[in-house]
This record gives sequence, structure tokens and C-alpha cells, in this order.
Amino acid sequence: MNRSQIIGDARGNLAGLRQGSLGIPLLLLALLGMVTLPVPPLLLDTLFTFNIALSIVVLLVAVYALRPLDFAVFPTILLVATLLRLALNVASTRVVLLHGQEGPHAAGKVIQAFGEVVIGGNYVVGVVVFAILVIINFVVVTKGAGRISEVSARFTLDAMPG
Repeated sequence: MNRSQIIGDARGNLAGLRQGSLGIPLLLLALLGMVTLPVPPLLLDTLFTFNIALSIVVLLVAVYALRPLDFAVFPTILLVATLLRLALNVASTRVVLLHGQEGPHAAGKVIQAFGEVVIGGNYVVGVVVFAILVIINFVVVTKGAGRISEVSARFTLDAMPG
């Protein structure tokens, strides 16, 4: 391979990046990196802030959309936001478990502020709020799994002859 072929290939790859064809694989690699590699607290704070802002924007767009087709990209955004939240949960859990003994600031300012707001200086209140969140998550996951199984059964029945 000569130099002009290498440069031409690089330009073609960069053109693909501009068109968005490499966007999803790069996003998936970034999310995989967040899950497997340690993330510094400052980057976690930035990503949590972006996540909150993205949630507010999606909520406002969904509320103010007049027709369903006005926000047709909603399922894709919801999937990407869910993947981002899962990666953030894993990364923040890793930071808290590895560096929690260094003090409340070790996990980042956003986690520290959220912890202070939820607990409010009273650990009993924090445990009760945590238990409520666990119950809500359990109910949401079990309802979602039940709905998925219902839809799967319906598609299976629809695919059967007769």
C-alpha cells in the first residue's frame, strides 16, 4: 500500500464518521469503556450532568410533541439514554466502592450532592428511601419482564400456522 492509498482510506473513514455511520459503534465502545475502565470523578460529574440535561430535554420534547411522528426518534433516544444510565451506574458504583473511604468528595460532586439531598443527615431516612427505590425498581423490572414475555408469546402465536 502506498501513501496515497492510505490517505484515501483515511479520508473515506472520516467521511463515514461525518455521515454518522461510525457514530453508533463509537458510542458503544465508549459505553463499554465506561463499564470496564475506571472513570475519573470529574468525567462522572460531567456525564451525570449531561444525563440529567438529556432527560429534561427528552421529557420536554415528548410533552410538547403534537403528533407521534414529531418525535419519531424517541425509541432510539430512549435506548441510548438507558444504555448511558446503565454504564453510569456501573462506573459510579465502581468509583464509590474503590474510593469511598477517601470521603464523600471521592465519587464526585454530583453523587455527593445527591447523597446529601436524599439522606439529609439522617441515615434512617436514607435507608427508607433506598428501600423504596429498590421496591420501585423491582416492580418496574418485573412488570417489564412480564410485558416482554406477553409480547413474545403473542408474536409466537401469530407466527404459528392456522
